[in-house]
Amino acid sequence: MKQAKAALKVVIALAVAMGLTACGEKQDDATIKVGATVGPHAQVVEAAAKEAQKQGLNVEVVEFSDFITPNAALADGSIDMNSYQHLPFLQNYNSNNGSNLVSMGQSILMRMGIYSNKHQALDALPDEARIAIPNDPTNGGRGLLLLQEANLIKLRDDVGFKATLNDVVENPKNLEIIEIDAAQLPRTLDDVDAAAITMNYVMSAGLDPKKQGIYLEPKDAPLAVMVIAAREEDKDKDAYKKFVEIYQSQAVRQYIDDTFKGTIEAAF
Repeated sequence: MKQAKAALKVVIALAVAMGLTACGEKQDDATIKVGATVGPHAQVVEAAAKEAQKQGLNVEVVEFSDFITPNAALADGSIDMNSYQHLPFLQNYNSNNGSNLVSMGQSILMRMGIYSNKHQALDALPDEARIAIPNDPTNGGRGLLLLQEANLIKLRDDVGFKATLNDVVENPKNLEIIEIDAAQLPRTLDDVDAAAITMNYVMSAGLDPKKQGIYLEPKDAPLAVMVIAAREEDKDKDAYKKFVEIYQSQAVRQYIDDTFKGTIEAAF
């Protein structure tokens, strides 16, 4: 009788252990929620999700319409990863919010540009032209750097992408620089002379870089390289690494090439 009870205990212990293991396996196979802003970022993540499905990894794409919420959702655990931002923007968010989000790899290359419905070239911008730039800290500084690269203004030395309007030290055309929500910039083109717009909003608004773009960032501009982010404590999870690997696969690269025809490029 005692031997039978002992054997039963062993069977129960093994069953519990197997149950825990099964739970662990189920957790590993759980759906990964990946956030992305509407437009190209969401399109490419969706393509990666379809490729992941073929490899047994379930990925749910969660779309956002602004730049701040995807990081807030990642930080509070509402989503598991996101793909929509460059590294300086991520670092700035961490600094301002006490979060610890990290890059797990590069995603796509998206260049900011100066766009206009009224003028065909930089030289055509008149004195006192009204120029719109993004109002968020990182992309606003990026917009000012772009105006400097285009020789429209000069900024204080070494200010970098943290530049603000207060850092403009030379403005020979006396440009009126207006800060506007990044998502609204394409809609301002009939009201301003030009606007510095990030590529995701260029694409979602249906703007044509060849027709309306009068100056584009160089392809090697650091702020043009987007990253895939996760919480620091999750960066070594196998499923998350697998998603990054799939995102950076030849299949997804081909999708980017076929879909965007060189306007947006793979950054990997």
